[in-house]
Amino acid sequence: MPDFRRARLALCALAVLSIAACQKKEEPKPQPRAVTAATVSMAALPMTVDASGTIAAWQEIPVGSEAGGYEAVQVLVDEGSYVRQGQLLVKLNDRLLRAQLASAQATVNQTAAALSRARELNAKGYLAKAALDTAVANAATAQAGLAEARARLDQTNIRAPVSGQITARSVVKGQIVTAGAELFRLVRQGQIELNAQVPQAQLALLRPGMTAAVTGDQQPPTTGSVRLITPQVDPQTRLGLARITLPPGSGYRPGDFARASINVGSQPALVVPQSAVVFRVNQSGVYVIGADNHVRFTPVTTGLRQGGLVAVTGLRPGQKVVVSGAGFLAENALVKVSAEPAPATTGASAR
Repeated sequence: MPDFRRARLALCALAVLSIAACQKKEEPKPQPRAVTAATVSMAALPMTVDASGTIAAWQEIPVGSEAGGYEAVQVLVDEGSYVRQGQLLVKLNDRLLRAQLASAQATVNQTAAALSRARELNAKGYLAKAALDTAVANAATAQAGLAEARARLDQTNIRAPVSGQITARSVVKGQIVTAGAELFRLVRQGQIELNAQVPQAQLALLRPGMTAAVTGDQQPPTTGSVRLITPQVDPQTRLGLARITLPPGSGYRPGDFARASINVGSQPALVVPQSAVVFRVNQSGVYVIGADNHVRFTPVTTGLRQGGLVAVTGLRPGQKVVVSGAGFLAENALVKVSAEPAPATTGASAR
């Protein structure tokens, strides 16, 4: 090959290499985004347990009649009435029993007179001891009959067994009352309570005496007190009951629906700044900073908010989360923390 052809090929090769070198560009390195961060920490926060349920009577007592077959001639109270223990509620027809009482009283008088004569005669020696014993027994029997007649007459007066509020009435004037049939339903002392359903995991936080803010759809807010926590949990729903006593005059009635927020005091919780929590695809979460300064979106469940902090579950103490700039990040983004991570704390001592 002639020298000029070799020179020409060499020049062409150099030209190609020069063009390729000019066209090749170095890819830019990703620039980290400047953010601030905080450290996930434990803090004592005042916490509440939210629950809901149905209003029920503390103790609901059925009121009936011991006597049967008598007409109700007076019904003196109605539903909603507040009654005192011993107050007359219903009066039954007692004409027959009054006549029986009068007869029993007459028998007592007769036997008492006979006993008095028998004792006089026995003292003078004109009456045998056996006859005197018979007179004594007759007098005692008459007294027992009188006591029975009085008791049966008193059964025509149906009285309140305890003080409280009448919540139901099933007797009307003119009705023939059956022995043992329920005539009224009475709430002892008018006291009602909310049977609040509480998740199993939160039952351990509750104690008798804790205060609860109770609200309903129609009634004004009121404050109740936890009376007791039932010892069993529903195996299907995993819910237990906290019975919350409501104050008199709260406006609630048995059967009403209500909600309660029970103050369980300060409890340890994981906290992060509220601004660290962002939403991605309808899921709340935070961006956790890894050892290589790349971030990972971690879903969390939020709880109580106080002083710019929020209680969360789904994280571990000591993890670093993005605070400022979290809303502009994408998964696996590279970040540069512009300041040293600060622990998330409240006014209460952190734990």
